[in-house]
This record gives sequence, structure tokens and C-alpha cells, in this order.
Amino acid sequence: MEIERINDHTVKFYISYVDIEEKGFDREEIWYNRERSEELFWEMMDEVHQEEDFLMEGPLWIQVQALDKGLEILVTKAQLSKDGQKFELPVSDEKLKDLAVDERVEAMLDQHFNIPTEDEDDEKLEFVLAFNDFEDLISLAKRTELDEVTTSLYSYNGKYYLIVEFPEDVFEEDEIDNLLSIFLEFGYETDTTIHIMQEYGKVILHENVFVELRKYFK
Repeated sequence: MEIERINDHTVKFYISYVDIEEKGFDREEIWYNRERSEELFWEMMDEVHQEEDFLMEGPLWIQVQALDKGLEILVTKAQLSKDGQKFELPVSDEKLKDLAVDERVEAMLDQHFNIPTEDEDDEKLEFVLAFNDFEDLISLAKRTELDEVTTSLYSYNGKYYLIVEFPEDVFEEDEIDNLLSIFLEFGYETDTTIHIMQEYGKVILHENVFVELRKYFK
């Protein structure tokens, strides 16, 4: 396993599928079996701790990218805010904001991958988009072509987060590209994950976000 210490709060490591199997794990079960995937993760984190003295305290932000021959995993420790009241991640939600919309769409698509599922028809691409102003969401709701996208809306740490899903059996790649371009005219992709939203965020709308917004904000 290759380990790279980014800074005091972040570490990145790469593990090949061969190494995963040598640890006694099947490369397929790590996607389907949550207990086994967590067991593998903590085994890797123990190795990271021994080699890099990376203490695993407090909430962790974890990003996993599947590569051709293995997994690349980025782990960031959340930090207490200055007032000591809440945890914050030392990453910028707006790191893609200065890019042109087309470049941001390309970066988002490149960054996401399809995790294998037991039913190929259930494959989908998921994105989390952040909005600083609720008015931007109201403006976005005027675009009725977005209604076919699966959406849910959360609030968290003073911002609004839109989770969007594109089932692959419904949308072609060029359709996803065009729709993401519309989303990015009003919001921006965030490093905050879906899991953080579901655990710590406040649900505003469970589904059909834009249809519901038009009902209340005509």
C-alpha cells in the first residue's frame, strides 16, 4: 500500500486489488458488504497510523476513487471551529468555482465513477451541489427540464445542498453534461458528501425539489 501524507489533517493512500485480496478480502465484496468494507478501511487506517502517525480522532471525511488496478483513498480529519462548537473540514467548497462551467462539468464527471451494483439497471451518478442563497434555487426551479432528475434538498452549516442523481438507464452522457451545465450556472460542486448530508444535514425537501419549489414560489 502506498501512503502519502498531504498535511497534518489529510492523508492519501493507494491500495491495489492484489493487496486487497492478499489481506483476505474479495474485490467484489468491498462494494456490497458494508461490514467487510469497513473492516478493510480500518485495517488500512491502522497501517497509515503506524507509518505516518496519523491520529484518527473526530469525524473523518473519506473520498474513495476506483482506479483500474486499485483504490485511491483520501482521508481528512475534521477540525473544531474557532468557537469550539462544531466540526469543520479543512477543504474549500468553492475550489471549482473559478473554472468555466464546461470545465467544471468535465471535472465533475471525471471525478465520479460507477460503483458496481448487483443490478446493472440501478447504476447512477450522484452529485452534491452547494448554494449560498436560497434565491438561486428558486431561479433554478424555473428550468422545468430539470424535473426528471432525482433531487433532494438539505440545509447544513448555513448553506443549501442539492443532491442530484442521474440513473444511467434514463440519461445519456450528453444529457447529463447539459443538465450539469445548468446546475452549475447557479451552484457549485462541494466536497461535502451525501453521507454527511444524510447524517448531519436538515432535510428541506425529500424529493422533486424543483416541482415543490414552484408550488411555493411562483
